[in-house]
Amino acid sequence: MKRVVSNIQNLGFTIMNEDTGEKKSAAGITLDQTVVNEQSQGVSVRLINGGRKSAAVKLDRSSLESLHEALTEVLSIEQA
Repeated sequence: MKRVVSNIQNLGFTIMNEDTGEKKSAAGITLDQTVVNEQSQGVSVRLINGGRKSAAVKLDRSSLESLHEALTEVLSIEQA
């Protein structure tokens, strides 16, 4: 008999625009990751527009690294 115990964690991040008081719909993204026994099983991203969420898009490690690089570049320009 083989017994397998999995330690599953679901990490979720919700990033939303600031509430400016104007009549605009909430907008942002959710970033979800599943970790089993300290190994990532995948990351997905969804867009939020008002009360609607888009379909989940699964990203691999290479895509996440590209996203990180793009965000770093965008933020460096925003700070200037």
